[in-house]
Amino acid sequence: MKLPLFIAWRYLKSKKSHNVINIISGVSVAGVTIGTMALIVVLSVFNGFESLVISLFNTFDPHIKVYPVKGKTFNDNTYAWEKVAGIKNIAAQTGVIEEKVLLRYGTNQYLATLKGVDKNYETWTGLNQMMVEGSMMLEYKGRPLAIPGQGVAFFLGLNLDNVFQEIEVYAPRRTANPGLNPEQAFNRLDIRPVGIFSIQQDFDSKYMIVPLSFARETLEYESELSAVEIALRNDADLIETQKEIQTILGNDFIVKNRFEQQEMLYKIMRSEKWAIFMILGFILIIATFNVIGSISMLILEKKKDIAVLQSMGADEHLIRKIFLLQGMMVSFGGAVAGMFLGAAISFVQQKFGIVKINAEGGSFLIDSYPVMMQVKDFVYVFIVVSLIGFVAAWLPVRNIGKMGSVIKSLHLQ
Repeated sequence: MKLPLFIAWRYLKSKKSHNVINIISGVSVAGVTIGTMALIVVLSVFNGFESLVISLFNTFDPHIKVYPVKGKTFNDNTYAWEKVAGIKNIAAQTGVIEEKVLLRYGTNQYLATLKGVDKNYETWTGLNQMMVEGSMMLEYKGRPLAIPGQGVAFFLGLNLDNVFQEIEVYAPRRTANPGLNPEQAFNRLDIRPVGIFSIQQDFDSKYMIVPLSFARETLEYESELSAVEIALRNDADLIETQKEIQTILGNDFIVKNRFEQQEMLYKIMRSEKWAIFMILGFILIIATFNVIGSISMLILEKKKDIAVLQSMGADEHLIRKIFLLQGMMVSFGGAVAGMFLGAAISFVQQKFGIVKINAEGGSFLIDSYPVMMQVKDFVYVFIVVSLIGFVAAWLPVRNIGKMGSVIKSLHLQ
């Protein structure tokens, strides 16, 4: 192995008789370097956006959420509160009611989802970190308070400074007999807003958080729940805990972890990332065509060397290995340089945020592109570049033995 590697290295760094070969070799290395660098940078940016979106959704979504298999609600007496609480990784459980209601504030009306939560909710939710106005408080001196999303607040024209204006909440009566007066078909309760949260548009324009008791009174529920949200300790195994809860609750409940709660979102993000990976990988394949050209021209230039090596007893395998290694050096050199440059660019962006996001009015959550490097991306990129480089180097050397025999016979004549 030392002899082919030594000769390949000499061929790589030596000056060729035809300057165009040096140019093509340089272009080959540059092409692989730029392609690899682009892959690393783009994948790191995708990782950054994925991490940002996940962190935002995790602020609102619990680690685990339990739904009834049949119907929209279930009786809280049928849920094994104590058994689930006995699992060592459980930090808190929150009973939840979610239902669409009509909100009215002054002359503005908006259809939103009323989310009623019990007192445990404030102990584990990350919503208090996402308050853009007011405070995270659902009850004061026994009086229920509301926290709508920023989108809901916008459509209602909410003004938290007006302490005398409350949100009117309308919900259909469960046993309605409206008769001649349609207003009798609805329950109406008033509640004062004390804060506004902002997480993501899907949440901000959908939810208003209220105490569970207020939601039950509005919807005429007694002990019904829509779901139970479960918070885990930081060191908990999400999948194992999910399985334990499912075993305790049985087939009457559906137990979903936070990734399954937003399953479509995570699938789309993964699909987009791999689609970009494939597109840039295809561009990298085109860039490595230069390797084929440089190896082919090098073989033609070294035809006398091939004849001499065969005269000295070198077999076809040895000669093929020399030029294959030379092509692999070009690919490996470009891959290593590209990964180094990609890591450097990603690190600078991660630390200093040089490339900014041009969001209209500065309304985006961050002002620069987020970046997060992952070791597995570097491994995948190196493997892909190595495979492409191997194929690109193998194509021009696969028939080099026959070429060498022809060259040798012509030289002897």
